[in-house]
Amino acid sequence: MARLTRAATGLPAYPIRAVHLGLGAFHRAHQAWYAHASGDEWGIAAFTGRRPDAARPLTEQDGLYTLLVRGPDNDGAEIVRSISAAHDGADADALSRYLADPAVSVVTLTITEAGYNRGPDGRFAADGDIAALRSGGAPVTAPGRLLAGLVARKKADAGPIAVVPCDNLADNGEATQLVMQSLAEAVDPQLANWVAESVAFVGTMVDRITPATTDADRATAVELTGFVDAAPVVTEPFTEWILTDIFPDKRPAWDAAGARFVDDVTPFETRKLWLLNGAHSLLAYAAPTRGHRTVAEAVGDAECRKWMDDWWDEAARHLTIPTADIDAYRGALLDRFANPRIQHLLAQIALDGSQKLPFRAVPVIRAERAAGRLPAGGIVLLAGWLVHLRDGAGVRDPRAAELIEAARGRDGARRVVATIDAALAEDTELITAIADRATAL
Repeated sequence: MARLTRAATGLPAYPIRAVHLGLGAFHRAHQAWYAHASGDEWGIAAFTGRRPDAARPLTEQDGLYTLLVRGPDNDGAEIVRSISAAHDGADADALSRYLADPAVSVVTLTITEAGYNRGPDGRFAADGDIAALRSGGAPVTAPGRLLAGLVARKKADAGPIAVVPCDNLADNGEATQLVMQSLAEAVDPQLANWVAESVAFVGTMVDRITPATTDADRATAVELTGFVDAAPVVTEPFTEWILTDIFPDKRPAWDAAGARFVDDVTPFETRKLWLLNGAHSLLAYAAPTRGHRTVAEAVGDAECRKWMDDWWDEAARHLTIPTADIDAYRGALLDRFANPRIQHLLAQIALDGSQKLPFRAVPVIRAERAAGRLPAGGIVLLAGWLVHLRDGAGVRDPRAAELIEAARGRDGARRVVATIDAALAEDTELITAIADRATAL
């Protein structure tokens, strides 16, 4: 059986016109797939994040990999050809070389929320990289490496460029701009002026579930393509990408593959955050009390489905997009969640609740309380989190010790809610309802 390579497939590499930081499964299921499916000949130079080994199998396969699209009843497979080069993220010379090339006009990012190295004020907060950039040394963070590449672009007078963050970060375009602008200001005011004038920060909303690849998936890739692939990616049929249309130069024809360009991403970002991510958190914390391990198991349970429908009703009342669009999105989410062949583990979704719930849950609950309503779905969500914290065994959170102690102590419901919203913690009717629901769970 032949190894998946360009020689074996007869698929030539596209010229490199885009750079990506954060090479991983999601990038390959999402941005790289859009570039491939668009039919546009935009090759990507992709750089790893924290693990350099992710580049090795792709390099050996000339950037090619199999995308397994796992529907409810069967698998589809296609060989994605848009990654023309894969590099260790620490390869600063290669990154600078690409960004100094006028043919490159787009940089996409999937570096996780933590990868932006933001302080409480949203500005860049890694002093070591500031010192390295001032002295000509090698930065280690993704923003630091990106800025070093932008320095090379400025020196080469290679023209404007778009930076496109694709992480689940609120207002990700503006957030990335603040990180990069503050870093540039700390390094060199003239560089900061160039960044302000020459770099566009594109706000986005991204969505596609991408579970971890297993040995069985690798075997399926061989069966469906006839090639041995050390780096296949598994995903669901659904995908969505919405971007603000502020590109200063050429961009790939992602819209030919279904991406949408809009004036304001915020309503779509909020829709996803509350309906998809909020429902995921509700199921992650409450559904295990009924013995479930995966999202698909949970939505097959009528009681869990009722909790989720309650939450969706509450969130939908405060969205600003048309009701028909909301209803269609809810229907699509239910189909996605119920797909039994996407093994989305509740324990994985439950990670880092103290970081996620202020954005996924708190705004909806506050809006419902302001309208004089006790949100049944929101109460189940927070009660489930309380039960999860009291159990303690599966808690993985930057504030785990503090949260577990609060949950197990006297007045645990109030103390836990206070860690994510002080005002809600003073709402006696809400806190009583959460405590009672936790007891029932």
